[in-house]
Amino acid sequence: MSYKKIDHAFIMAAGRGIRLMPLTKKIPKGLVKYKQSSLIANGIKKLRKYINYIHISVGYKGPILAKHLIEKNVSSIINTNNKGNAWWIFNSIFKNFNNPIYVLTCDNVTEINFKKIEKDYNKKGQPLCMIIPTKPIEGLDGDYIFRKKNIIQKLSRKNKTDIYCTGIQVLNPNKIYKKIKKTDDFNILWKRLIKINQLYVSDITPKKWFTVDNLNNYKNLNKKKPL
Repeated sequence: MSYKKIDHAFIMAAGRGIRLMPLTKKIPKGLVKYKQSSLIANGIKKLRKYINYIHISVGYKGPILAKHLIEKNVSSIINTNNKGNAWWIFNSIFKNFNNPIYVLTCDNVTEINFKKIEKDYNKKGQPLCMIIPTKPIEGLDGDYIFRKKNIIQKLSRKNKTDIYCTGIQVLNPNKIYKKIKKTDDFNILWKRLIKINQLYVSDITPKKWFTVDNLNNYKNLNKKKPL
């Protein structure tokens, strides 16, 4: 199997951000202020050190976010307004994209070694999808990962293990489009990948990781040393 260079990233930023109200009353979640700019601008800046092509989904307050993203010179903007979080894999131009792509959420604030993840993805045989895990962090919710070696057997919010999902993954949209029944929901997509032993977990974890899912998370983020 040939080595796959990962040079594309997709940031999901279409969500409503209800739990961040009133911060998101007039702006989308990705534009919430962070380090003299925005959450999503911080993520783009970190990605650009390693990745040349950055793609973003927009939805809620999409035109406002799109204007910000155009100024950041991203490679493409996909409108997924009122669509599920996995809709873009099966219904956009990415269904024909037969290469691995990093997938992140706009509320991830992280320090991550993309080169190590790339090597790990290739070492594991380039599965349809590989989730990047982290050790559980107090105050942050996550899907706990049950695995046999590196093949995920189950994801659970109720039952706990030593690792859970970060919201960061590597996947091949075209291979998923060809092999998996269409769905708009990542939770359903993961279940279907588990059935065919194609949902893996990486051995690589972020050096630092935090997510901004609600107002308490945001307050705690601003108390931390900036990532």
